[in-house]
Amino acid sequence: MIKNEKEKINRQKIIQTAELLISKYHRSDITLNQIASELGVTHATIYKHFKNKKELWEAVSKKWFQEVVVKQINVGTADEIKTKRLHKLLWSFVSAKKNAYNQDEAMFILNTEYIENNPVALQEILKSVYQKINTIMDWPDNSFANAELILSAFSVFTLPTFRETWNNPDFYDRFESMWQLVCPGIEAMSTNE
Repeated sequence: MIKNEKEKINRQKIIQTAELLISKYHRSDITLNQIASELGVTHATIYKHFKNKKELWEAVSKKWFQEVVVKQINVGTADEIKTKRLHKLLWSFVSAKKNAYNQDEAMFILNTEYIENNPVALQEILKSVYQKINTIMDWPDNSFANAELILSAFSVFTLPTFRETWNNPDFYDRFESMWQLVCPGIEAMSTNE
């Protein structure tokens, strides 16, 4: 890594180093001193780029969430009916969250602490998912109310509080039952627009 403070340190390098240390030690309680040491800089150098530890960990979590969850979302193809595309989006989203938990528990825990337990940060990070839902359903981009309601209906499959149930054998069947329950309401919302 970087051996002296004369070399350029930026937000991206700090975030990458934090991710590297989390992966290396398989824990999310990495300190700013550990990051600074790995970069070969002082603790104060990190504060030139992040106002506090919370801002750094939110940035690390947001980057991880975008790469590991959001990029895995399948929105289907334009020739498919809207509800089929929405079903694919929701299933790929809940599957990505489940896989993220199973594959990198340390990052999942960090994300839970700094994003999932912070409603403002969570809403901000979910905007890209809401936008995908609005695009599929042809809803205006300026309002995420319907998209947020839909995603909320599937919270048992996405919120970390429920993670212990995600590997149960009936996970897919429970998802499909929820889909069958909410799909008529989604179709009604689409026809009333």
